[in-house]
Amino acid sequence: MNAFVRAAVAHGQRGEVIVEAVRLKPLGPNDVLVQMKAAGICHSDMSFINGERSGATYPLVLGHEGAGVVLECGPQVTSVVPGDHVIPLGIPECGVCQACIGGKTNLCDEYFRDSGSRPFLLGDQAIRGFCDLGTFAEAIVVRDIQVARIDSAAPLDVICCLGCAGATGLGAALFTAKVEAGASVVVFGLGGIGMNAVQGARLAGASVIIGVDTNPSRETAARAAGATHFVDPAGVENLLDHLRELTGGGADYSFECVGNQRVLSDAVECTRRGWGVTVMVGVLPGSQQIELRPRAILEGRRLMGSYLGNIKTRTQLPRLVDRFLEGDLGFDSLISHRIALQDINEGFARLADGSALRTVVHFDSVMP
Repeated sequence: MNAFVRAAVAHGQRGEVIVEAVRLKPLGPNDVLVQMKAAGICHSDMSFINGERSGATYPLVLGHEGAGVVLECGPQVTSVVPGDHVIPLGIPECGVCQACIGGKTNLCDEYFRDSGSRPFLLGDQAIRGFCDLGTFAEAIVVRDIQVARIDSAAPLDVICCLGCAGATGLGAALFTAKVEAGASVVVFGLGGIGMNAVQGARLAGASVIIGVDTNPSRETAARAAGATHFVDPAGVENLLDHLRELTGGGADYSFECVGNQRVLSDAVECTRRGWGVTVMVGVLPGSQQIELRPRAILEGRRLMGSYLGNIKTRTQLPRLVDRFLEGDLGFDSLISHRIALQDINEGFARLADGSALRTVVHFDSVMP
C-alpha cells in the first residue's frame, strides 16, 4: 500500500501537534483500511501535549474517536467488507477471551496486550497511533477486532462522537451504574463525557438530573441533553448541602467526569447514605491519589470505575447508533465546533480554554 496520508503527529509533551505526511504500512491478514470521515477531539488526546501524560512513546499519531468507511480488508477479515461504515474502537472485542464471553466487563484481554501495531511510517520510522488507532489521520490501518460496523444511515460527522465521549458517558449511566427510572443523579463536569452521562440518565428515566460545572455557558446544552437542574459551584454557599437539598437527602447516583481528586470526593459525599453509587469516569492526572473520607464508604456508599462505559464495543456500541437513528439520542447539540485537520491545534486550544464542548475534525481527502 505505502499510501501517503496527512496525520496529526505529537512529537513530545509541551508542544503543538504537527500535521504532516505519513505512509501507511501494508495490511496484515486481520487488518482493515479505514478512510476517516470525521474525528472528535478528546481531553485524552490533549494529555499527550499538555504535560499530563507520562510514559508515552513519540512520535505518536493522536486521535481515538472517529468514524469512517472501510476501503480494504485483509484476507482473514470476515466481520466487515469494503464500503461498510464503521466506528474505530479504542477497546477491542475479540469475542473469544473470558472477558468478552462473560457479561461482567468490556475490557477484552487483547486491550492489555501490546499488539505491536506500528501502522504509520514517518520517514523510515514506524510509529503508533493512540489506542492503536490514530484517528487524526486521513486513513488508518487497524485490527478488525477494533472496528464496529454501524448502520450506514447514521451521519458519520455526528456519530463519530459515540466512539469515546458518547460510549463513555452513556455507558457509565446505562451499563455501569444501571440507573433506574425515578432515580436522582448528579453529573460533575459537563464536557462531552458528562453531557452524555446526562443523556444516559435521561434515557434510564431518572427524575432528577443535576449537572454541575464551573462554566455557566454549559447550562443550555446540559438542559437540552436532559438535565433538570444546573449548578455552578461558585453560585451556591455550600455545594454539598445544596445538592443534598435538591435530591432530598443525597443522590442515588453521581458521576465524576472531570478527573479531579476534590471533585471525586464531592461526588461521593453528595450521594445518599446506605445506597449511593458514585461512578468514577474522569482520569486523575499523573500520580494523583484518591482521597476519600473512610466513613463515607462505610456508611454504605459505593465507588465504581467505568472504562468506555463498560460497553462491549463491537456488539453493544452499534445498538446505540440504532437508538440515535430512532431519535432516542442526540449529538448535534453536543458538537460546538467543526474544523479541518490543518486547524487541529486551534481545536486543542478551544478544548484547553473551555470554549469548546466537542470539536469534530472533518476530512475531505479521497484515498487513491
